[in-house]
Amino acid sequence: MAINEEQVKHVAKLAKLSFSDDELAGFTDQLGKIIDMVEQLGEVDTEGVPFTSNVSESINVMREDIAAPGWSRDELMKNVPESEDGFIKVPAIIDNGEAGA
Repeated sequence: MAINEEQVKHVAKLAKLSFSDDELAGFTDQLGKIIDMVEQLGEVDTEGVPFTSNVSESINVMREDIAAPGWSRDELMKNVPESEDGFIKVPAIIDNGEAGA
């Protein structure tokens, strides 16, 4: 499948990218080669080939999920530089609905 510069411009616009004329020509060539490779993969006979979801045969071994008692809030809050009403107080990142970090 041949791809032209107009199609590459359209994809670039969708991705909010802009290219110079030289870049556009290069990306048109590269994208055309990628599409050709994908089409070539579509021609491979995969009849009877089992589905592969993972190429590694390792099995995830996880520990048993057992609930354990946590730390006391008062004990944890001893490490906090500033708190208010039982919550950690941090500097404001957004003020009055406007970004202003």
